[in-house]
Amino acid sequence: MTTTDDDPLDDATLAATAAEQAGQRLLALRSNSTYRGESLGRAGDSLANSLIVGLLRKHRPDDALLSEEQAPDAHRLACARVWIVDPLDGTREYSEPGGRTDWAVHVALVVDGAPAACAVALPALKQLWRTDRLVTPPQPYAGRMRIVVSRSRPPAFAEALAERLGGHLLRIGSAGAKAMAVVRGDAELYVHAGAMNEWDACAPVGVALAHGLAACRFDGSACRFNQAEPKTTELLIGRPVIVERVRGLLASL
Repeated sequence: MTTTDDDPLDDATLAATAAEQAGQRLLALRSNSTYRGESLGRAGDSLANSLIVGLLRKHRPDDALLSEEQAPDAHRLACARVWIVDPLDGTREYSEPGGRTDWAVHVALVVDGAPAACAVALPALKQLWRTDRLVTPPQPYAGRMRIVVSRSRPPAFAEALAERLGGHLLRIGSAGAKAMAVVRGDAELYVHAGAMNEWDACAPVGVALAHGLAACRFDGSACRFNQAEPKTTELLIGRPVIVERVRGLLASL
């Protein structure tokens, strides 16, 4: 991406620019830093947040902001346009030894509670997913269904669901990494149960919806963002036919 800070940016390009630039800074920090473990994670969170917030304040000074790395501002609840940001989703994976790839940067613009312009960067995989640049849908997969769940907190019913679907579980760190595995065709379903912060879910949901996937709560209702309690309590992402099938199974698990 050749955009400079002085170029006029539309919302989608601003989201993508912020996510990509933060991702590159995070890669450089991890490669060259003397930080290790938790201190590396804290440094990465701070570095990425400063870069993203700086770009948003410069290019969209009138928009509200909700970031994992800043105290929530109640003023955002009265705003139609709100940027929801996770500067480093999967801090644990980013800071572990061995160069894990399942961490991400999330930048999303929400308009009236719905994702509008979103980007998910997977810097260690050299991937940038955005709502305004769609990729060719993957070919249908003929093998056992691959179900992505949290690496550290998989749903209690995950094994039973996999058995009912004749599939198997893939445990991945970042919510963005999990959702993009479905978008690019490396998995068929992402299922999450339990409290998830809006900054974890918002950009992945926006990108998934833009690519024609279903992304909803267990009851089929849309995920809404910029809520007073910024939580998403449950999430399904996958092709609509798969999500409908899973929703029919959940009540019995």
